Amino acid sequence: MNDADRPRLVVACSLDAAAQPADRQTHLALAAWLAEIQGLDFRPEPPAHRQSGQSFYWVPDATVIGRDQAAEFGIHGPLDLFGGFVERDYQAGKAIVHPLIERPTLTPRGWNDAFATRVKPLVLDGHSVFCHNDAVRCASARLQRGPQRLKPAASRGGQGQQVVADTDQLAEALARYEEGDYQQGMVIEDDLDDAQTHSVGQVMINGVLLSYHGVQQHNRNGRGELVYGGSDLLVVRGDFDCLLALDLVESVKLAIQQAVQFDRATHQLLPAFFASRRNYDVAQGVDASGRRCSGVLEQSWRIGGASGAELAALEAFVGDPALCVVRASTFEIFEDKPLPANTRVLYRGPDAHGDFLMKYAMVEPYVFQ
Repeated sequence: MNDADRPRLVVACSLDAAAQPADRQTHLALAAWLAEIQGLDFRPEPPAHRQSGQSFYWVPDATVIGRDQAAEFGIHGPLDLFGGFVERDYQAGKAIVHPLIERPTLTPRGWNDAFATRVKPLVLDGHSVFCHNDAVRCASARLQRGPQRLKPAASRGGQGQQVVADTDQLAEALARYEEGDYQQGMVIEDDLDDAQTHSVGQVMINGVLLSYHGVQQHNRNGRGELVYGGSDLLVVRGDFDCLLALDLVESVKLAIQQAVQFDRATHQLLPAFFASRRNYDVAQGVDASGRRCSGVLEQSWRIGGASGAELAALEAFVGDPALCVVRASTFEIFEDKPLPANTRVLYRGPDAHGDFLMKYAMVEPYVFQ
């Protein structure tokens, strides 16, 4: 076999040293499923010795950061991985969504004020800080607007987030964070009542382009905490224009349009950025003044909570080239129960606290109204 004829090998690689065992197992299950859909072989970790001419398709569990890390894996563009690449670590998290405060104590190297300025009309009102002193100063001032949500920029699934309404609550909340929580930044933004989180994304895999809109669900974990519980997606074959061509309510159209403009800004103002998987969370709700708000919360350029639904849709489209629209869902539940036959279990076992957790995905036909 010539090197050019050698099939690509799908390889999972772990970049997130802090990933919990449940997340690691889910990552491996998704990577193996991705290989299966493409009819390719799979390895759960990078080979110790790479054969000359062997072509790899990488499935990292975090955004690839920096040219050295990309070079280590031979990642040169979006066709080489399921995920994305940024030059600096703070660009991979929530911090790029908001501007810094005036006269910040700490500014990360390479910070781009132009990006935060560009996306300001597309996001909720807020700021990003990179140290405890700036968090105190920023949040204390912003409490005059109403309750504020504190979010470590590298956190996932709502973990580590706290809402404070006064200075006493602020002091208690900030005392729970460690210096490492500020490494990729801390977001401080208006908290919304009656909030709903929309997911808008696009995936390109092996020549198949998918675009989607959906909503997130939340469940109580074994400790009674309200955490990410899954995503319900409406997925189309094609680009965002194909998605917007469907009969959608105005609030959904707004969420998609804001995500598309945010996505365009990343390509224009983060010149080294590329991604085959792009997901944007958009929150819609009511602020403390009673004003309805809609804005991008964060971006995800890595395998994520909605990826089970993304792969379920991809499998359906690959299996039926005439199929154009499906509904796909992921679930994260904290009880064991029988599942429908059309589900794919991604994880069944203990969560980070030892309580039961099950993750699964499924796809269903879309019925045009």
